[in-house]
Amino acid sequence: MFGLGHLLRLARAAYILAREGVFAGLDPALLPPPAGLPVRLANLVARKDAGGGARALVRAFAQIGPSYVKLGQFLATRPDVVGGEIANALTALQDRMEPFGREAAVKIVEKALGKPIDELFVAFGEPVAAASVAQVHVATARYSDGERKVAVKVLRPGVEAHFARDLDDMYVVARLAERFSSEGRRLRAIEVVDTLARTVKLETDFRLEAAAASEFRENVENDPDFHAPHVDWDRTAKDVLTLEWIEGAPLSDLARVAAEGHDLKELGRTVLQSFLRHAMRDGFFHADMHQGNLFVDNQGRIVAIDFGIMGRLGLKERRFLAEILYGFITRDYRRVAEVHFEAGYVPPIHSVEEFSQALRAIGEPLHTVNASDISMARLLTLLFEVTALFDMRTRTELVLLQKTMVVAEGVARTLDPKLNIWKTSDPVVRDWIESNLGPRAKIEDAGRSMAEVAKLATHLPKVLSDAETALAHLSSQATRGVDLSAKSLEALARERRASDRGFLVGIAVILLAAIWLFKR
Repeated sequence: MFGLGHLLRLARAAYILAREGVFAGLDPALLPPPAGLPVRLANLVARKDAGGGARALVRAFAQIGPSYVKLGQFLATRPDVVGGEIANALTALQDRMEPFGREAAVKIVEKALGKPIDELFVAFGEPVAAASVAQVHVATARYSDGERKVAVKVLRPGVEAHFARDLDDMYVVARLAERFSSEGRRLRAIEVVDTLARTVKLETDFRLEAAAASEFRENVENDPDFHAPHVDWDRTAKDVLTLEWIEGAPLSDLARVAAEGHDLKELGRTVLQSFLRHAMRDGFFHADMHQGNLFVDNQGRIVAIDFGIMGRLGLKERRFLAEILYGFITRDYRRVAEVHFEAGYVPPIHSVEEFSQALRAIGEPLHTVNASDISMARLLTLLFEVTALFDMRTRTELVLLQKTMVVAEGVARTLDPKLNIWKTSDPVVRDWIESNLGPRAKIEDAGRSMAEVAKLATHLPKVLSDAETALAHLSSQATRGVDLSAKSLEALARERRASDRGFLVGIAVILLAAIWLFKR
């Protein structure tokens, strides 16, 4: 339902987008007449020094509000939707807000945990960091072995209602886009907002983040060079998350890291290898590995915090990742091509040989440049571009993996600008392949396949019944036929043109309302 509240909020957002020059790069003369009007209106209110481009979008999202900052951060992980240039620019969005104070936080903690603050903590300090979803306090808790410092993350008051309202606005735009625009349907606008809504839900229920942190900690518990904080479940609830306090130098402060005597090159190797190990060994990786979320403790270990955004890969996707990386390392492009076909990512209508040839065009240049110029993230970006030519559909989990690899590789390169990506990755990838694709793994696969066959056998009667029903339905369709006459196709084309015009007119109305509201 499109109400006055939606109109006012969307008009404000449209005005800020226009004022910051988001549409300045579009030439109205080159657009269809219905599209030219909204762009001309937008250019009327654009600041002269706005500049336009992807940076304008970053500025606009930061001004519209926290929900749009979250939208931008989410779209930064979806270059398949907004394109690589915009996605890279959106990574600059910083989620920082004024803290809401200790007194309000204490009330939230006491209500969530059902005890007075003095019974929960020996000391509970002022906020040390604040974002749109929560703020963090340093506290001291008493345990059986003594007192320890902890980090207490407290949900911002009213944040769920605020996000729900803005997500409702985004759903309105997404539904209009899919209803009136073929491009909106192609980009699956509603599905994009659905995914954002799930992400926000995960980030505003700290029990879920605690579960992610706990699982991640278990996975890395025996890793000598990587650490994750312990979760205090007794002091964790939906609105409160209590974690072990991390004493260490943030990777965003390289001068401090170096001053404390840590080997920057070794840390760069650890960041990249740890990310690959988590993705391939565990199938569960930290998907927000920027410098602000990574520390170095006094033992020289990398320590990760903030587990609101995590990625998962199934066994099929992990094998796919390991084999394509190893194939490019060893220049076995035919094997890389075969892996795509075996995984079902590339339709069998294409040729393995032709696909292998396209992959060679990506891989060979990587072996002719200096080691410091090789980028695995760039490799995956080029790979997805080529696979799109061979009808490989976008796979969200692989896109998130690629985007996280861009960030992890960037962090590693800030620590060691001359890091050899191939040499650093090879032992992790090789070890995983030997453990999971060797003779023992094949025997285990055979056992799993036999179990699946036995499971299928129990459902066979229902499968046959469903198949009989489907065949009867197809037979009926064939008898009646499907109307694909020239008249029907022309009617569909007219409807498409009309719907596209309706969508553009709607955008024009929102922009007009924005100018009227904010120029008064």
